Amino acid sequence: MLRKILIANRGEIAVRIIRACAEMGIRSVAIYSEADRFALHVKKADESYCIGSEPVAGYLNVYGLVNLAAATGCDAIHPGYGFLSENAQFAKACADRGLIFIGPAAEVIERMGDKTEARKAMIAAGLPVTPGSAGNLDTVDEALEVAEAIGYPVMLKATSGGGGRGIRRCDSAEELRRNYDRVISEAGKAFGRAEVFLEKCIVNPRHIEVQVLADQHGNTIHLYERDCSIQRRNQKLIEIAPSPQLGEAQRQYIGGLAVLAAKAVGYTNAGTVEFLLDDQDRFYFMEMNTRVQVEHTITETITGVDIVEEQIRVAAGLPLRFRQEEIRRRGYAIQFRVNAEDPQNNFLPSFGRISRYYAPGGPGVRTDTAIYTGYEIPPFYDSMLAKVIVSALSWEDAIKRGERALRDMGLFGIKTTIPYYLEILRHPEFRSGQFDTGFVEKHPELIHYSHKPRPEVLASVIAAAMAAHTGL
Repeated sequence: MLRKILIANRGEIAVRIIRACAEMGIRSVAIYSEADRFALHVKKADESYCIGSEPVAGYLNVYGLVNLAAATGCDAIHPGYGFLSENAQFAKACADRGLIFIGPAAEVIERMGDKTEARKAMIAAGLPVTPGSAGNLDTVDEALEVAEAIGYPVMLKATSGGGGRGIRRCDSAEELRRNYDRVISEAGKAFGRAEVFLEKCIVNPRHIEVQVLADQHGNTIHLYERDCSIQRRNQKLIEIAPSPQLGEAQRQYIGGLAVLAAKAVGYTNAGTVEFLLDDQDRFYFMEMNTRVQVEHTITETITGVDIVEEQIRVAAGLPLRFRQEEIRRRGYAIQFRVNAEDPQNNFLPSFGRISRYYAPGGPGVRTDTAIYTGYEIPPFYDSMLAKVIVSALSWEDAIKRGERALRDMGLFGIKTTIPYYLEILRHPEFRSGQFDTGFVEKHPELIHYSHKPRPEVLASVIAAAMAAHTGL
């Protein structure tokens, strides 16, 4: 088993990995920029090291992080999600220095990170993929030719894209011409590769993904699916496990496809295979994320499998502790990404000081976060503050629990997406469990909410004012 792990990340996911290390008796090493000096992950780790004054550069310094891990006596590096988590160069640098990268092999990351190569691999494995270009597009004229052949609308995507960036929907040749250079530019700036491809746009699909685990002994399993259809501009907001929209036959089918995809590329560790489901109930492979997902929490909740712990065990060369037939799911789980954004002001970021924070609790409620009362949210990173996860035996009860937990949560000093999520939970379309990726755009009225302060909120504000006045 590993003895010491450097966590090449920050915030909530760093805290999550630190907790897994603590339960496994593994020492954790945190890193931080000056902007993160007072972050929670810095305080919770066994050791913490500053990686520079620049807010982002240190988290992306491949050789700086590898050298730090070696110098501090670490066996391995866990990349979390974002930053270098899907960077093949980082995985290779770890291997070259004798460190274990807690994720798949560099060549698998590289292959699945290239969307055109991933499509080719899935076609060869027999998975259904959306019609599109055979490879990268060299000119806008080539893109226009492909679009004409498969029909509009089409999606123009960065080959190395991810996280909803480097992607444009084009409904006509004019839009494709206009967006081509934009996506090329975005791809070069965000991913270092000015390459794009094109595929048929599945209009308002359901976004379904499957969590897989694979070890170094040939064992690959899935942990059922998650529904990520509630999203805005390709950014996920609310995730659900399992999907309330699938029947049992569909669930088994898509789980089998995900395992087939992982085996086809020799995948190890935790990964996610993402699909689109159209209005004719046809699944199409979209991409594979070669890392732990933000929404891994809801899969853990319904299966009882600690995904981060399994990641560490697999990286250490141990076999999976579960066979596919041993995986059972129980009830439903919903995750809310609580972001520091103002939905009523075009989701403008709302960074600043958290004057008061109260975590929700009670049965079936989990909160993953790195914030605390008095924490100053730096403006240099993602706006996600916390993940509130609720679970219950039925879909209806999970919704009710979500409403109660979000109302319980007290987060003052900044604007958040909590009031907006409460409106979504109350909407009949969401409550019916029948929605698609167009839900947010179809219901702009949900942004026009007006919530009066609850009695407990007023009480907390009064208490905060009294404490400030008396110096308590």
